[in-house]
Amino acid sequence: MKEIRKILEKYYGYKDFRPGQEKIISNILNKKDLLAVMPTGAGKSICFQIPALLLDGVTLVVSPLVSLMKDQVDALSSVGIKAAFLNSTLDTNEFNEVLYGLKNNEYKMIYIAPERLDSRVFLDTINSISISQIAIDEAHCVSQWGHDFRVSYRKIGDFIESFTARPVITAFTATASQEVQKDIVKLLRLRDPEVFVSGFDRENLEINVIKEGRKDRFLKEYLKKNSQASGIIYCATRKEVNSIYEDVKALGYSACKYHAGLSDKERKEYQDLFIKDKKNIMVATNAFGMGIDKPNVRFVIHNNMPQSIEGYYQEIGRAGRDGEKSECILLFTPGDIHMQKYLIDVGLKSEDRKAIAYKKLQEMVALVHSSGCYRKFILNYFGEELKEDCNNCSNCLSDGEEQDRTIDAQKVLSCIGRMKRGYGATILVDVLRGSKNQKIISLDFNNISTYGIMKDYKKDDLVGFINTLISHGFMEQVEGTYPILRLNPLSVKVLKGEEKVIFKNIKVKDTSFDYSDLFNKLKALRFNIATEQKVPPYVVFGDRTLKEMSNDYPLTKEQMLEISGVGEMKYEKYGEAFIKVIAEYVSTNNIVKGPKIEVEKKLPSNFNVSTDENLYLKLRELREKFAAKESKIPYSIISQNTLKEISGRYPINLADLKDITGLGPKKVETYGKKIINLVKAYVEEKNIEVNWSERNKLKLVIDGEDRKNEEIAISMLEEGHHIKKISLDIEVSVSSILGYVTDYIKETGDVSFNLNLKEFYEEEEEEVILKACNKIGIDKVSDIKKTLNPSINYQAIRAVILKNFYNIA
Repeated sequence: MKEIRKILEKYYGYKDFRPGQEKIISNILNKKDLLAVMPTGAGKSICFQIPALLLDGVTLVVSPLVSLMKDQVDALSSVGIKAAFLNSTLDTNEFNEVLYGLKNNEYKMIYIAPERLDSRVFLDTINSISISQIAIDEAHCVSQWGHDFRVSYRKIGDFIESFTARPVITAFTATASQEVQKDIVKLLRLRDPEVFVSGFDRENLEINVIKEGRKDRFLKEYLKKNSQASGIIYCATRKEVNSIYEDVKALGYSACKYHAGLSDKERKEYQDLFIKDKKNIMVATNAFGMGIDKPNVRFVIHNNMPQSIEGYYQEIGRAGRDGEKSECILLFTPGDIHMQKYLIDVGLKSEDRKAIAYKKLQEMVALVHSSGCYRKFILNYFGEELKEDCNNCSNCLSDGEEQDRTIDAQKVLSCIGRMKRGYGATILVDVLRGSKNQKIISLDFNNISTYGIMKDYKKDDLVGFINTLISHGFMEQVEGTYPILRLNPLSVKVLKGEEKVIFKNIKVKDTSFDYSDLFNKLKALRFNIATEQKVPPYVVFGDRTLKEMSNDYPLTKEQMLEISGVGEMKYEKYGEAFIKVIAEYVSTNNIVKGPKIEVEKKLPSNFNVSTDENLYLKLRELREKFAAKESKIPYSIISQNTLKEISGRYPINLADLKDITGLGPKKVETYGKKIINLVKAYVEEKNIEVNWSERNKLKLVIDGEDRKNEEIAISMLEEGHHIKKISLDIEVSVSSILGYVTDYIKETGDVSFNLNLKEFYEEEEEEVILKACNKIGIDKVSDIKKTLNPSINYQAIRAVILKNFYNIA
C-alpha cells in the first residue's frame, strides 16, 4: 500500500486516493479480473495505470478513440512514464517503431484500438513479450444493450482467450445498467471477477431540464452570461450542429463544431482547438466526447433530448471532471421525441436493436416528464438508491418566477376542441392568430369562436407555449408522419377550471466559477507551455490545481508540492515557472499571507510612468523635424512609447537618456543632445523637481497600459477599429498588424476578423504572391519578398496570405 501511495504522489501529485481507487488497484495487483463502474471524473485511468507501473511486463489498454489514447499518452509522457499508442493515425514506419520499442521493453503501457487486435504483426510481437494486464476502457461498448455498442469490441473476448499465459483482465466504464454489466462480464470472458460500482452520483453537476420558452432565446442569453466558460452544446443532427455553430459564431463567441459529416482532418482540428482551450464552445452531435479528458468543461447543454439515459448521463459527465461546480441543461420540446424516433428508424437495421432503442427512449421521456428529483430518477435507473432529494436539479431547486398561464392555456385547449378532428400545431397557431390563408378559410375555421383569440401573440412565442403545454402533459401530441394535437383528461380539468397552469420564467445564471487575476495569469502561463509542448493545457496542470495555487500562493518547492496535482515529476518540469509568476503577483499586490509568503524574496513591482502630455507633444514636434530631415517615417526614428517615457521621467543628461526604453547608443548619439535640451528647458519653465530613478530592468508600464502592441492591436480589431486607424494610434505598420493577426490565428484558431484585405494589394499582385507562397511556404514572408518585384510590399504579401490561407475576408 505504501508503494502505490508513493507512486500516486510522485507521478500524479495527489496525497489521497478517491473513493474506490485503492481497493480496485489492490485487486489488480492481486491479479484478479474485475469490472469497475465509476462515474466520469472519478479517476478510472489511475486504477489501471498504477498497477501497470508495479506489475512485471506491459499493460495493454484497449480504447475506442484515438483522441483518448493521445491525451493519456501525452499525460503519461509528461511525467516520465513510458507509453505509446497503436491506431490508425500512425503510418507504417511509426507503427513499426512502436512495435520495436515494445520488443525492447521501452514501454510500460500501450494503448491500442480494438480494430488493431487482429493485426498479425502486432500479435507476433506481443507473443514474444510479457503482458501483465489487459485494461478495457469504455467497456460498455461491448454490449448491444449499451448506448454506444461497437462491433469491434466483440473481438476482444477472442483476443483475450488467445493468450497462453493469461494476463489479469480489467474492464472500466462510467455508465452501465445491470443488464450491461452482465453483458460485459460475459462477452469479455472475465473470470470470477470482482465487480466494483463506486457510485454514479456526480454531486458537483447541477441537472436542469427546461421545458419552457424557446431554445434559441435561452442559448443566446446563457452564452451572454457565461461567455468565459468552456462548454459543449449537443444537438441531435448534423444540420442542427451547423446551424447553431453559425449562430454562436455570429454572436461573437469562440466556437468549433464536430459531427460525422466533417472530414477526419476537420474533426481533429476542431477537437484540438477545444481540448487546448483555443476555442471554448463545442457544438456537436453525440459523435463527440467519448474519452475526452478535458477537465474544465463548465457546462453541457443538450439542445435536443438524447435517445437514452445512459447516453445523456455519459454526455453530461463531460462537465466538471475536475470536481468544480458545473451545469447540465436539457432544452426539451415535444418535437425531440419525434426526431429521436425517426433517427432510430433510419439508423438501426436490426429489429432487436430498434426495440431496445425504443425502450430506452421511453425511459428518457419518463425522466424528462418526471416531477420528482431528476438525480434520484437517474441513480435509481442505474440501480443506486438516493434516499433524499439532491437539491441540485431544476425540479428540486424550482428556480424562476411563477406565472399563471391558465387563461392562455384554456384558449389553446378550447380551440383544439372546436376544431373537432386532430390537426397539427401549425394550423392551430394560424387559427389562434386569425390567419387568412386559404386552408384556414376552406376549413371554415375563420367562423369558430376561438379564431384570432390570440392574435397579439407572435408566431414563435405561441409555438413555444404550445410545446410547453405538451411538455407538461396538458395536452398530447400523437406521433405519426404529421403529428397531431388532441385533448386528454388533464386538458378537460384545465378547461373546467379544476386545474391551474403554472409555468416558471427560467432564470439564466452567471457562471459560478470565479476567475481571479492570479488564476488567469497562471492559466496564460499554462497555455504557453502547453502550446510549446503541443499538449492540452490540462496535461500541464488542471484548473483545480491552478485555483489552489492562486488561493495558497506557494513560493517554494515544499509549498508547491503541497498543492493537489503537483508531484515531483511535474514540479521538476514546470514548478519554477509557476512560482515565478506567483512571486511576481504577490510582490506587485503586496500580499502577505501567513508563513507561506517569504516577504524578503518578493520580486520588485513594475516600473510605472505617467505621460506629461505637454512635454510629449513637444517631443513629437521634435521627432517630426528629425523625420523630415532624414525623409523617414517618424515612428521609425523614435517610437511614441519612448517619447511618453521620456516625458514622464524627465532625463536631463545623456546618462539618464541611456536608461530610456528604445534608445540604443546610436540613437542617443544622434538625437540625444537635442532631446535633453528640450527636456531641460521644459523642466525649468514648469519648475519641475526631477527625482530620477533607474529602471533596473523592471517591466515598464506607461499610463497603466501593460499590454504589448500586438495585444492592443488585436483588441482594437475586435472592437471594430479599422486597421489603418490602429496603425496610426499605436504607430505600428499595417504589415506588422497583419503579422499580429496571423500569429493570433495560429495561436487561438480564431478567424472571426473582418479586415477588408483587398485594399492592401492590387488584383494582379495576388496571383504572383500565391505562386511564391505555394513554392516557398507561407511562414517565410521575408523569403517570399525576395523573390517578388520590389514594388510588392510586405503588407500585400501578408494580406494575400491571410485571405487565401486563413480564410479572412
